[in-house]
Amino acid sequence: MEKNSRLSILLGAAFLMATSAIGPGFLTQTTVFTQALLASFGFVILISIIIDIGAQINIWRIIAVSEKRAQDIANEMLPGLGTFLAILIVLGGLAFNIGNIAGAGLGTNVLFGISTKMGALLSGIVAVAIFLVKEAGKAMDRFAQLMGFVMIGLTIYVMFKAQPPYGEALVKTFMPDEIDLLAIITLVGGTVGGYITFAGGHRLLDAGIKGKAAIPEVTRSAVSAIGIASIMRIFLFLAALGIVIQGVTIDPGNPPASVFKHAAGNFGYRIFGVVMWAAAVTSVVGAAYTSVSFITTLSKTIHKYEKWFIVGFITVSTLVFVVIGQPVKILVLVGALNGLILPIALGVMLVAAYKKRIVGDYKHPLWMTLFGIVIVIAMSYMSIYTIMKGIPKLFG
Repeated sequence: MEKNSRLSILLGAAFLMATSAIGPGFLTQTTVFTQALLASFGFVILISIIIDIGAQINIWRIIAVSEKRAQDIANEMLPGLGTFLAILIVLGGLAFNIGNIAGAGLGTNVLFGISTKMGALLSGIVAVAIFLVKEAGKAMDRFAQLMGFVMIGLTIYVMFKAQPPYGEALVKTFMPDEIDLLAIITLVGGTVGGYITFAGGHRLLDAGIKGKAAIPEVTRSAVSAIGIASIMRIFLFLAALGIVIQGVTIDPGNPPASVFKHAAGNFGYRIFGVVMWAAAVTSVVGAAYTSVSFITTLSKTIHKYEKWFIVGFITVSTLVFVVIGQPVKILVLVGALNGLILPIALGVMLVAAYKKRIVGDYKHPLWMTLFGIVIVIAMSYMSIYTIMKGIPKLFG
């Protein structure tokens, strides 16, 4: 493989994972938590970045060195576990894709004034088209990179217009007034939860970047992915902070749109439309690709027609939103269950890292294992707590 081609794949995988994380929920969560915690939200971002990196480098390295997808590793550990993980991923990916499609529709509504449902339908067609071109993998990589740069560039512009207190944000990042554990767990779940952390890992595997020799590259790509998502989070946080401290009331129906509009007027509102659309459609692409990648090795038919299953996944997500709308309770329920995917998957990976039949003579760094164990325990506790408290309220 040519050096430039290899670099392009590594960068593409990083952007695929990052843009999968940067969806409508990402934009909304960041704005809402900034409004609640002000400059202290910087501390939440810092801690979540550290946890995100710990989870991601563990998972990507073990996928690369075993040269197997996550569900196959899980099935080798315990027959049926990989299938269970795949079902969780697909259900979670489908539920969140309905939300992503809705976000794409909202973006087109802001930009062109067309109905949200018509915008969602057109956005679904764009996402499908990416997988119908001859070299779908390259098209997906290029699209993720382009949209990633567009989102970050436009958010930087809005941040400068908002004139946030940079010094206070920096100080409170290391010395916060308050620490919000739920915010940390929410951010971690939104960045590396569910299908998201596997998006880039499976992409590298498909592109042939695997084995012990590839570990340094895989690690850099994993850290870069978190870095890209975190840069977007930081700029959006600063933009929101600049608006909130002016005493501006944020519209609870669409918090990030409020920030963009107050910072840069109607032009800012249009920028929000572009950012929302780009964030939503890249998440649609990432969710569809990664979710289907979890079931391809479980069936020869799915493996043979993988592209068409991805197209079907996007089509179903789009039609559910257009015909039914967002099934809110199902989205919340699957979202809560999605929080369990990271500790289950990471736990499996950490055990697999010490099984010679899976990783050969590879020696997993002890600090990574210990870091991973802490993340598994923390995420398991918070996810179970959320499910136990939240689901009875939802259906009660």
